[in-house]
Amino acid sequence: MKAASKFLSAASAAALSAALVLPGALAVQFAATSVAEAAVISRVEVSGNQRVDAETIRNYIAIKPGKPFSSSDIDDAVKALFGTGLFSDVQINQVGSSLVVKVSEYKVVNQVLFQGNKKIKDNALQMGIQLKPRATFSQQALDADVEAVKAAYKRIGRDDAAVTTQIMDLGDNRVNVVFNINEGGRTQIAAINFVGNHAYSSRRLSDVINTKRSSWLSFVLRDDVYDEDKLRADQELLRRFYYNHGYADFQVVSAVGELDDATNKYTVTITVQEGDRYTFGDVSVESTIPEVDSKSLNSAVETHKGDVYNAKDVENSIVALTEKVAGSGYAFAQVTPRGDRNFENHTISVVYTIDQGTKAYIERIEIRGNDRTRDYVIRREFDVSEGDAFNQVLIQRAKKRLDNLDYFQSVDISTVPGSAPDQVVLVVTVVEKSTGEFSVGAGYSTGGDTPGPSVEGSVTERNFLGRGQYIKLSAGGGKHSRDYSVSFTEPYFLGRRIAAGFDIYKSTREYSHYDSDVTGATVRFGLPITDSISTQLAYNISQEKYSLADGCVDAGGAYDPSKCTISTAILNGIAESPWLKSSVSVGLVYNTIDDMKNPHEGLYVTGTTEFAGLGGDAKWVKVTGRASVYQTLSEQLDVVGLVSGGAGYLAAYGSNDLRVFDYFQSNDRMIRGFEYGGIGPVASGTSGDHLGGTTYFNASAEAQFPLPAIPESFGLRGAVFADAATLYGNTLTGVDSSSTGMKLRASVGLGLMWASPFGPIRIDYAIPVKKEASDNVQEFNFGIATRF
Repeated sequence: MKAASKFLSAASAAALSAALVLPGALAVQFAATSVAEAAVISRVEVSGNQRVDAETIRNYIAIKPGKPFSSSDIDDAVKALFGTGLFSDVQINQVGSSLVVKVSEYKVVNQVLFQGNKKIKDNALQMGIQLKPRATFSQQALDADVEAVKAAYKRIGRDDAAVTTQIMDLGDNRVNVVFNINEGGRTQIAAINFVGNHAYSSRRLSDVINTKRSSWLSFVLRDDVYDEDKLRADQELLRRFYYNHGYADFQVVSAVGELDDATNKYTVTITVQEGDRYTFGDVSVESTIPEVDSKSLNSAVETHKGDVYNAKDVENSIVALTEKVAGSGYAFAQVTPRGDRNFENHTISVVYTIDQGTKAYIERIEIRGNDRTRDYVIRREFDVSEGDAFNQVLIQRAKKRLDNLDYFQSVDISTVPGSAPDQVVLVVTVVEKSTGEFSVGAGYSTGGDTPGPSVEGSVTERNFLGRGQYIKLSAGGGKHSRDYSVSFTEPYFLGRRIAAGFDIYKSTREYSHYDSDVTGATVRFGLPITDSISTQLAYNISQEKYSLADGCVDAGGAYDPSKCTISTAILNGIAESPWLKSSVSVGLVYNTIDDMKNPHEGLYVTGTTEFAGLGGDAKWVKVTGRASVYQTLSEQLDVVGLVSGGAGYLAAYGSNDLRVFDYFQSNDRMIRGFEYGGIGPVASGTSGDHLGGTTYFNASAEAQFPLPAIPESFGLRGAVFADAATLYGNTLTGVDSSSTGMKLRASVGLGLMWASPFGPIRIDYAIPVKKEASDNVQEFNFGIATRF
């Protein structure tokens, strides 16, 4: 009992003690916790800073003397200081009544230097890196910049370029960053092989893609650089090519490049699966919107039963239907094509279904990446603006327009949710590229009014001051010619899709018996009517001066027949100069050519009417027209047929007469195998001058083909052709009346075309098979190719 009593007494005493001590202990602990969670300091001490002012650092943190703070406030202060990007390390601790902030500042970049680079200039490399003068230095930025420099060299075909860096400490927390570059050798593309292609030759497919095999011209063209992104884009080009030629099942199975380390050359292999060729089956339009009559929309459809399947025509039909329905008040209508393949007869029936789409509006359009190009230059390519109904077809059309401007390396348009469920934000991201060009070139021509060698220099800017304006200054000439010109174009005149511009020019020519000096200007307005049709209105004014050549005049400056023989018509034209011509012209162009540089299919038609007589001395009306049709004759052999024709008519009005310099003159575009001005009415007597005609007709048939055993990367193609033309009508004094009638000339020949880095060049050898005794023959012709 005693032991039990003692135990109970002890337990009671312990319990009593605990009851007395525990509350005190808890109170002490609570007080300590309260101090830790809500401390108060009397001052903030800053150390380690060299460039950043201590007061600036104090302002970045939210902890103030005399005010309580917690550990989370310290964490926020550390994050705030790191967030400035000025410090590589930040430590904040409470020492007594002080808050000690210790920082380590990033070093500041004084200069960024490049050594060993010859193929890429310093300014081009600087544009792609993060480190800049007066910016903070970090190892992460340096590592990223090393990769950026390597990527720049990879884009020009130097995959093995090596980059090392050197950091030079200048004191005062400043450094110079040096990139030491070993550019290495240039990789090339030894071959581009296509596997699985049967409908089209490998040569034809090589024309479609942008990646080219290395050749002796690659050092100028730079189109033989192996790039995976470029190869992916080439796959898309191949898909679109096949889809537009009936092969709806086409697939690129693989596209790989293998590098031979020994030769530093790639072999590119593209494996394709062509599938069958399809034609359009039944084509119809259906509408789930009761108020929209599907039959009335058939005229907007560009796909027709029996035609070869063409994905581009389907896309154009979608756009045309969308615009037509939207114009009827259904802005949210969506057009969806549904194709039904018939594998037995290889047809695809297409049903264009029109549904009422989800209502969504464009809250705003954000433009990103345009450091130089003004926002409005990009916005004006959209047919929609803030507040309009969202229409994916119109957005894709805007992207195509932006791509066609050729101001940007890439254009990406995406959408993000807006502030409301029915609102979207369009985000337009562009990567700009250089739009200025300085060129100096030389050439040689055997035709035209200035045969012989020539040189030309020009400065061109396609996006002047980021406003989307075009400006060009050029000067050039040859042994007997001088040309100077200034051109300016505003593509959106008064905020509308009307191109307005002007040209100012001066040209001088020295012919065999006389010289000419023409100074003029043109003010023009161009308006696209559809994607294929455009028109242009222009006002032209020029002063023409003509004078006898030095070899045809005596000491007093008068014409001396003993020195040269000139027709009466030309002498009268010289005596009547200077002449002032004031005219207005209207032109119309229809163009469906698939590739203006390397045409294979399509139609190009142009017609112009010029009326002279708005003041000035000239009083006449001139009408000209030309049409060219390209058609692939053999897909496998890449043989292209061309049929072209042209005509012109000139007539004076009132009591006015035409002067000799107004008449049409023949040239190599009219008929090959003859000199410039070598056919048509001639002067009577011994001068033999061709005086031109009031009317001409011409036609040409040609087959173009690749040259065997010549790599396609050389850009050489051959041609066989036959030309026919007539030039007649002339009422000038001294003309031989027997030569003014409509008499046909014809020639046949061979041609060689070269898509050179200096522009398209063509050499023709033509033999006249039908001519007149007074004609001047020139069998060999050297000049510009592919003129429309």
